[in-house]
Amino acid sequence: MSKPLRILMSQQSLDRMGASVSAAVGEHPYELISLEAAVDAQRFDADVAFISREVTGTSTKHEIHPALQQVYTLLRQSPALRWVHIHSAGADRQIYLDLMAKGVQVCTSSGANAQVVATVALAGLLALARRFPLLWAEQQQRQWIPMMGERMPRDLPGQTATIVGWGPIGQKLGSLLQALGVNVVAVRQQAPAKSLAQSTAQSDDTSLQMVTFADWQQVLPQTDWLVLACPLTSKTRQLVNAQALALLPTGAHLVNVSRGEVVDEPALVAALQSGRLGGAFLDVFAHEPLPKDSPLWAMPQVMITPHAAGHSDGNEARVAQMFLDNLSRSVKGYPLHNSVA
Repeated sequence: MSKPLRILMSQQSLDRMGASVSAAVGEHPYELISLEAAVDAQRFDADVAFISREVTGTSTKHEIHPALQQVYTLLRQSPALRWVHIHSAGADRQIYLDLMAKGVQVCTSSGANAQVVATVALAGLLALARRFPLLWAEQQQRQWIPMMGERMPRDLPGQTATIVGWGPIGQKLGSLLQALGVNVVAVRQQAPAKSLAQSTAQSDDTSLQMVTFADWQQVLPQTDWLVLACPLTSKTRQLVNAQALALLPTGAHLVNVSRGEVVDEPALVAALQSGRLGGAFLDVFAHEPLPKDSPLWAMPQVMITPHAAGHSDGNEARVAQMFLDNLSRSVKGYPLHNSVA
């Protein structure tokens, strides 16, 4: 008989998914171990771990609560650990980098919240385009000021959005923006043999251009909306620096739903303070939580959300199903989905 597969997950996930795990592994023997019990008993014999949202909780990758730190210590000290499935689309937390360096396979939930993040990015873009932060501030002062003259918003159709990162989020957002008449430039690792603009039906007044990271700065002078939807890598860290921001036309906007470290934050603050950058919708920051003394908090042209773009009540089930699918593939000896290279 095969050795039982020891599967580590939170007690909440264990209670919720126990029957589904049984179906996923089939006749393969297994043991479910709650993270809480494993931490208490100092069990280091797990083969597989599922890190769901409630495990990380309100910790950020910069500020880790003690309970989560205990889980990370347990994972680091588990010599039999073969693979870990995580609830996030990105695997840039130090714990995951450390595990991968030890040969542990890390699988993300990329795509689970892509629709949610794309619609949040769109909401931020539309709010800035229609000057909602300004209108909201005036509402608080009970001011009725018509949107005329310099206050007049620009037509969105015909503007250009450059989306950095052409994964599930970027592609969904691109489709939404094209439906609104926005020209889309996709920045991706490699240029395809034939662009998506040539292979899919599109209306006459929209277009899709694709460029690589090697050429991405060439499109910045025509970019009205710079949207970041890329993973954090050595190539994307501080990709949006002072030089890149200076290439944008005056009045352009930034939307960041990727990682805060993709942006040189002091350079961003300077561009906003000078008025060169028209505004920003920011869900992620160089340090999270965003420090209370950050100038970004008080800027009227900046919208801030607490790394919440991917949160929605349907994500839990989608992430769980991704883990179960990988669990089934694992016991059958198939390659795992969304494995970080």
